[in-house]
This record gives sequence, C-alpha cells and structure tokens, in this order.
Amino acid sequence: MKFVDLPPVWLAAFLALAWVQADRFSFGLGFGGGWAGFLGGLLVGGGVLLMLLAVAEFRRRRTTVIPHREADAMVTSGIYARTRNPIYLGDAMVLAGLILYWNAVLSLPLIPIFVWLIERRFIIPEEDRLRRKFRADFARYEARVRRWL
Repeated sequence: MKFVDLPPVWLAAFLALAWVQADRFSFGLGFGGGWAGFLGGLLVGGGVLLMLLAVAEFRRRRTTVIPHREADAMVTSGIYARTRNPIYLGDAMVLAGLILYWNAVLSLPLIPIFVWLIERRFIIPEEDRLRRKFRADFARYEARVRRWL
C-alpha cells in the first residue's frame, strides 16, 4: 500500500475528482471566456517546469526524491533557494491549472484541501527528518527560504 501514499497518487486522485465534477456535475457553471484555459495552461506548464527543476537538483545532489525516505543530502540550490517545496508547489499549480482549464468551478475548494493534505502528510514529516539530520544547516535554510513562495 506504500505506492498509494505518494504525492503523485494524491494529485491524480484530486485531478480525477475535479474532472468528474467538470464532466458530470458542472451545473452549467464556468469561468467564462478563454482566459481560464490560457491561465490554466500557464499554471500547468509552470508547475511541470518547477517539478523538473526540482528533480534536476535532487539528481545533481544524488539524494532521493521519494517522500518518507531519508535524504542523503540537503538540497538548497537552484529552485530550492526560492521555495522549500517546489515539487509540491508544482503539484498545486497543476491542480489549479487543470481546474481552470476544465471549467471545474465547484472543484476550486480542492486546491486548499490538497495543499493542507500535502503539508500534513508529506511536508511536515519531511522537514522534521531534515531538521533532525541536518540541524543547524536546516535551521538556517528554513529561516532563509519560505515553505511555499
């Protein structure tokens, strides 16, 4: 069951809920105009780019990208100099972008719920492990770089 407790699986579940809502339960609601599709595309593209930049930094430092595993190194360079969680930020951007693109108005509350779940299920435990392993280095990093933006 560990394969179920991975952020991409949670993202896929939230995306499935948004798609079903847009397809079956739209109730004639929409964002109106082409701006939603355009902004949605920008958010999806930006989210994927953030994720790719983050994975590249993990590979460069030769540490795991898989949550709940012990990190071999603390990554603070590249995109990690701007946000402590670019992959999760990218996930939230993809979710928001596809909700806009699909005109899934009633799915907008899924975004803060997803962020809350990811923070509680993955970010806090990951940061606790980093805090225990890298102590002062993580404290300096945490003081310098925000969790999300």
